[in-house]
Amino acid sequence: MALVVMTVLTVPVFGMRLGSSDQGNDPQGTTTRAAYDMLAAGFGPGFNGPLYLVAEVPDERGRAALDALVGDVRGAAGVASATAMPMRDGASVGVVEVIPTSSPQSPRTSELIERLRAEEIPDAERGTGLRVHVGGETAVNDDFADVLAGRMPLFVGVIVGLGFLLLFVAFRSLVVPATAAVMNLFAAGASIGVVVAFFQWGWISEPFGLGTGPVETFLPVLMLPVLFGLSMDYQVFLVSRMHEEWTHHRDNGRAVIVGQASTGRVITAAATIMIAVFAAFVLGGQRVIAMFGTGLAAAVALDAFVLRTVLVPAVMHLLGRANWWLPRWLDARLPHLSIEAPAEPPAAPPASVPARTDA
Repeated sequence: MALVVMTVLTVPVFGMRLGSSDQGNDPQGTTTRAAYDMLAAGFGPGFNGPLYLVAEVPDERGRAALDALVGDVRGAAGVASATAMPMRDGASVGVVEVIPTSSPQSPRTSELIERLRAEEIPDAERGTGLRVHVGGETAVNDDFADVLAGRMPLFVGVIVGLGFLLLFVAFRSLVVPATAAVMNLFAAGASIGVVVAFFQWGWISEPFGLGTGPVETFLPVLMLPVLFGLSMDYQVFLVSRMHEEWTHHRDNGRAVIVGQASTGRVITAAATIMIAVFAAFVLGGQRVIAMFGTGLAAAVALDAFVLRTVLVPAVMHLLGRANWWLPRWLDARLPHLSIEAPAEPPAAPPASVPARTDA
């Protein structure tokens, strides 16, 4: 059942769209939201996030190509208007303001940016000296989201890999760090899935007046390190007690039961405090802060109450003695590290003093 819950919560991640929310997500009654709504009503939603085509115009041929591009863009799908700014005589740089028909955070605006770069602009540049670049805050935010989305697998892989190596050396096992890595990925996927459902799909953002929109571009970069840090903390706390019991008795079943019984209350108590702190972020009325708090509260809750107290002990029960297996040749080459300080040897008894005899 726990595995089903984690899998279901992870599904929304595959529909996540990174981007930047705008003032249209601010709560009703704020001046920024009022200004945004008035501009959208008077000039269209795209007026709040115009695109700018900055062109290098080397000669008259390039200027004619720019004029043709303005006409083509004006008639393109998703464009409300395209206006070329006046150019001084002899100027080599031209600027075209493009107003989309959709809001800055809309996926249709992102599609328009891609279409301009892939179709309209290359057609205008072909055979001329014209060079056109798409800019503006909306385009910058869209590019930033694409760059981070492309680096996300590497980012997650480095964090998970380093955690694997640390647990591998500390517990001298291949299965324990592998289990932790899989559980950490489950926790990350499920917590971000909750954020997608609550804010991108609007399950909780709409009731709180925060609107629907993309997941903030920088949110995974900030949230995942905190999540993996807390997850590793709980994992080390739980498994170190199991490892201690295994070292003394070589009984995996006993080690798992004793470890879970000894650390379960502490883990859940600490997690409850963190959940209360992070959940309070939702009440501030700020979309970005609420998104961050919701993601971390969900991550801690799932990690402490589902993964570390249910799934991890269950998997370790099933794997039995394989949890602590390590090839001898690898064991001989690993440095000896310990989570716990080595036990001090018992103090030697004081030397006996011979009785003094009087002559």
